[in-house]
This record gives sequence, C-alpha cells and structure tokens, in this order.
Amino acid sequence: MKERTKNLRKAQTRAEIKLWHLLRGRRFFHYKFRRQRVFGFYIVDFVCLKHRLIVELDGSQHLENQVYDNIRTRFLESLGFRVLRFWNNQVLNEIEIVLNAIHLALLNNPHPALRATFSRSGRR
Repeated sequence: MKERTKNLRKAQTRAEIKLWHLLRGRRFFHYKFRRQRVFGFYIVDFVCLKHRLIVELDGSQHLENQVYDNIRTRFLESLGFRVLRFWNNQVLNEIEIVLNAIHLALLNNPHPALRATFSRSGRR
C-alpha cells in the first residue's frame, strides 16, 4: 500500500496538483491537510485529520464506479470522517466554489474537543 501511495503522489492529475498546491503547508486557513493517506483498504486524495474531513477528486472513471465509491464513502464515514467529492473539472474551472465548500465543511465540523465544548455550553 505504501508503494501505491507513492506512485499516486507521482502521477497526480492536473486537478490534484492544483488543489494540493492550495491546501498544502497550512496555506488554506492554517488547516493541515495530508494527501494520499491510507484508511483500511482505501487511499484518500486529501484529508484534514484534525477535523475528520476527506476531500476526494473524481474523474470520469467514477461515473462507472458509483457503487464502489458509495461503499468506500460509507466505510470512511464509519470511521468518523465526512467525505466531500468534487469532479476534476470543478477543481480546474470553479476552484473558488470548491474551496468555499471545503472551508464551510471545516467550519461546520470543528475538532471533537471543540464540539464537546459547544454541546456543554448548549446544555446550560
């Protein structure tokens, strides 16, 4: 699996390169993202571990693999992750919309310790 992730990093799509350039090194609102991470038998494109958010980029091959993608998404959600999917052409042509959606997901899914603080204050 480690070799496969290494190969995926070397053979990124144009969309993956573009999005990674914007997410890497805490460039995106200081959130730490990682790429090509392994979860079970699956490798995800990008993940913010602290906020349990996975971002997947899909090309046209995913039109034929929707059942597989749904099973994969359910598995990742069972681990406590939220999964956002974007088409490659969205990243290439509508990057601001993609970044806004990612940012909103991060804002609406705070770190678990913060969620506990919010829920405690809501009970008082």
